[in-house]
Amino acid sequence: MTQPSAANHLTIRFLGHSTFLFSAGEHKVLVDPFIEGNPKSPVTLQEALSWGVSAVLISHAHGDHWGNALDFGKAGVPIIGTGEIGGYAGKHGAANAIGANIGGTVKGEWGQVTFTPAWHSSSFPDGTYGGMPTGLIIEMGGARVYFAGDTSRFSDMALIGEGGLDLAMLPIGDHYTMGPQEAAKCLDLLKPKAALPMHYGTFPGLTGDPQVFAAEGEKRGVKVHLPQPGESVSV
Repeated sequence: MTQPSAANHLTIRFLGHSTFLFSAGEHKVLVDPFIEGNPKSPVTLQEALSWGVSAVLISHAHGDHWGNALDFGKAGVPIIGTGEIGGYAGKHGAANAIGANIGGTVKGEWGQVTFTPAWHSSSFPDGTYGGMPTGLIIEMGGARVYFAGDTSRFSDMALIGEGGLDLAMLPIGDHYTMGPQEAAKCLDLLKPKAALPMHYGTFPGLTGDPQVFAAEGEKRGVKVHLPQPGESVSV
């Protein structure tokens, strides 16, 4: 695994819920593009489509993660996910869909993504099976970032952290994923330099408190970023 660079040049913009824009140099990558229907989104779909992103990464097929993937796919942007996600995207008009699977890595001029397990479920809004849910190890701009997707804590997170992590992005909303205290325990396994909570506060059921996660991270000596929708962090 690649060790994180001492001089990273990656910016991550929070777009609400679990949607993020990764930017490094001339490249932009969108992760879980839930824009329309996302009450926390600070941007419109038309604005996002104008960014000229190099790829769209999908952790799993639920509507609040799959989101507007097809709008980008039909515009020729590569959609990268599991084989089931790539196949579904291709059948529904995405021009450059790429299907991979757990343990696999997909590379591009922008960087690379490696798929990890996640403990959750995955189906498209129309009920079609979406394959296994995944986490994403994104290497871009000299940084190595773990985007956990929707998941609970699991012991193999220790293996994910072995290569070193500049940032761990973890769901804290509870009900559909782990809550903030359980997510903080993941930091003991992942051992990242910094962390960022996601998948909270978007809908009434997502009650996890980011301040609780931040306090637990501080106890562990992990810097926790708490961007508001529209704000960016540097990694």
